[in-house]
Amino acid sequence: MTSVAQGALPRDRRIPVAVLGATGAVGQMFVRLLQDHPWFEVRSVAASERSAGKSYAEAAHWLGGEMPARVASLPVAPCDPACVDAPLVFSALDAAAAADVEAAFARAGRFVLSNARSYRLEPDVPLLIPEVNPDHLALIDRQRARRGWSGAIITNSNCSTMVAAMALAPLHQAFGVSTVFVTTLQAVSGAGYPGVPSLDILGNVIPYIGGGEEEKIETETLKLLGSLGEDGVVPAPMVVSAQVTRVPVEHGHTVCLAVGLERSADADAAVAVYEGWRGAVVSLGLPSAPVPPIAVTRDVDRPQPRRDADAGAGMRITIGRVRRDPILDLRLVALGHNTIRGAAGASVLNAELLVARGLLGA
Repeated sequence: MTSVAQGALPRDRRIPVAVLGATGAVGQMFVRLLQDHPWFEVRSVAASERSAGKSYAEAAHWLGGEMPARVASLPVAPCDPACVDAPLVFSALDAAAAADVEAAFARAGRFVLSNARSYRLEPDVPLLIPEVNPDHLALIDRQRARRGWSGAIITNSNCSTMVAAMALAPLHQAFGVSTVFVTTLQAVSGAGYPGVPSLDILGNVIPYIGGGEEEKIETETLKLLGSLGEDGVVPAPMVVSAQVTRVPVEHGHTVCLAVGLERSADADAAVAVYEGWRGAVVSLGLPSAPVPPIAVTRDVDRPQPRRDADAGAGMRITIGRVRRDPILDLRLVALGHNTIRGAAGASVLNAELLVARGLLGA
């Protein structure tokens, strides 16, 4: 069993990790976030057969900044557990490939931190936000017993769901949430690379995002905010209605929420809850966990993607415009960085919780 205390490990003791789908946009974000990580070190990168055998520098169309030199020289392996030697595996694979590949790695004894949707709603798979539902890691034992795996799959949510769930969690804990109307304004980077054609998005708003985006918000939120029961997660007793849009913003998903509460509260009470909320894992000193995880702005024109998406190294959710709703109880606007907190950074934080709880190698 491997357990990591707060702080950095000597480089020769850092936990070897691999990135699947390493050449894509989310895979590259994993590489960036892990470059100087105090607990993890990228030892393997894997991608499709057309990239296998090349160096990472040759295979990846690097999207910004300087590629980490040590990773640049790594050979790209196929997405096969026989070819990838690391106990922790970060998956940036799309859903079509993830279902079979991630299962193969879990069957081979690896812990897979997945950004794909393939297993998020499986009853024995944790859908995790460490600050919100760390107790859901208990599903790992059920997953391994049910599937006969010596490893496990742990998932993070859809990127827009992440922002909404983080905004709702403190309210649900304090007052109970019964009804939510969600409207998103989602950045183009959420579509991957090359993403949305420029002539479709410049000066435009697209009121549709494929891949079941609205359904993900409506279902994943209930699992994230649900309670752990004997047969898995009991979904939170709320109704969520979502409308998603794509807007000409590079990074940062904005989520507008109207919230009905079980126990009515005014805006001042909600702001006080947000300002005092530190989440469930603040004492663990997880390297990627921002303290506080949520920031509240009182500026009437915030949050804004350009000004707030990078808060807390891209891991903090910023909330503003908390006010009374004339139909439900509250209205507010939440913002989070979609490729960091909503994707790669979420998986890295999940891995940190796994290690801090001593589950790696258990």
